[in-house]
Amino acid sequence: MSTVPDAASDAPTPAPSPVTSPGADRDGAPLPRSVVVVGAGLAGAQTVAALRAHGFVGRLTLLGAEGVPPYDRPPLSKELLTRPDPVWLKDDLGVDVEALADDVRLAEPAERLDLRPGGVAVATARGIVEADAVVLAVGSVPVVPPGFSASSLLHTARDADRLRTALRPGLRLVIVGAGWIGAEVAGVAAGAGAEITVLEAADAPLSRQLGREVGAHLAGWYADAGVRLRTGAAVAAVEDSGVRLADGEHLPADLVLTAVGARPASAWLVGTLPLDPRGALVVDADGRVPGHPGVWAVGDVASRAHPVFGTVPGGHWSAALHDPDPTVRAMLGVEPGGAGHAPYVFSQQLGHDLALLGLPATTGPDASPVVLRGTPGEGPWAALYLDPADTAARGDHGVATVRAVLLVDSPRDVGGVRRLMSRGEPLRLDLARATDPAVRLKTAVAG
Repeated sequence: MSTVPDAASDAPTPAPSPVTSPGADRDGAPLPRSVVVVGAGLAGAQTVAALRAHGFVGRLTLLGAEGVPPYDRPPLSKELLTRPDPVWLKDDLGVDVEALADDVRLAEPAERLDLRPGGVAVATARGIVEADAVVLAVGSVPVVPPGFSASSLLHTARDADRLRTALRPGLRLVIVGAGWIGAEVAGVAAGAGAEITVLEAADAPLSRQLGREVGAHLAGWYADAGVRLRTGAAVAAVEDSGVRLADGEHLPADLVLTAVGARPASAWLVGTLPLDPRGALVVDADGRVPGHPGVWAVGDVASRAHPVFGTVPGGHWSAALHDPDPTVRAMLGVEPGGAGHAPYVFSQQLGHDLALLGLPATTGPDASPVVLRGTPGEGPWAALYLDPADTAARGDHGVATVRAVLLVDSPRDVGGVRRLMSRGEPLRLDLARATDPAVRLKTAVAG
């Protein structure tokens, strides 16, 4: 992950703050004496680590679904061929869940959550785990549209192994979706000599994440990397022999990879907790599920309140890394640890580095206006997404609130922009200076 600071140095390292019972959290609720963490990915592992780091000495249970220790998911696509083994969090972050938790069940997924007076019960295929509190860190599952059952996916280490084994020179690989994962795999697979076609239903790659205007600047990267990109190409079905498009065209393929997004792995919570249309839990700034004492959520399943960005959907790598610490602090009555972090996504695709910081609105009447810093195709550049409610700015002049920053091929600028976006207050920039690549962005901050 060369485009971002080393994950270990970026992780929170709270000083131990002993917690004893009896006691109460910041809302006056009794401190838990037992906690079950559901999900053994990055968010779950960070929760286990934060509980022990902040002095929790009660019984701690971790439930996982994949049957392997926690690992980091981004390298599965970014480093598909260069890192055949998972990036184990025990080695990368020093988080050894086997040593930290009392009961670790890595192949025992949760099937039902029961809310009881003064506690919770999590049912698995092997029995019931009772605890005073639960932290839901269940992660996500890939979206598989109807008629796509013949396609391959890239979500787990096992998926990566299968794809890595299949890749060979001349392989006809069709990737459905020009999002983060689709673009990353396309570049890696093209480098291995495969014949790649990427099908995107929208008019531009990453249009949902970055907006059509910005996504269009990325389209040329595909041809430069030897990848065929077809936009406006809706897929009706994935068949053993290839892909059938909505207009009836059949596109032959040896392998089809579907990468059209992911949703929280929350189906087992339906009827027990309130889920939003994405299947996420709307939580407060501490990760608490309002109205349900003892229930907390972090990572992909949590749409979390943020003082600057409003409700931030899960799915950001930074949320899984950072949010467990303030959640655990709130659970244990420990003082908050500072301003919240800005949402952060990074990608290495088709020979380019991207870092998106903040939360842009990319569709609808409230879409963020965009101004560019630098010129796409002529070296590093950036897109500044402005607050649509800020009418003071016109074009690239005036002072405006910046909701998000996309950095392209500027890895050295990521740390500085993250600090600007994570100060706990809206970022206001003088656009005349901010859009000049010769000016350091931090000097464009308006007083």
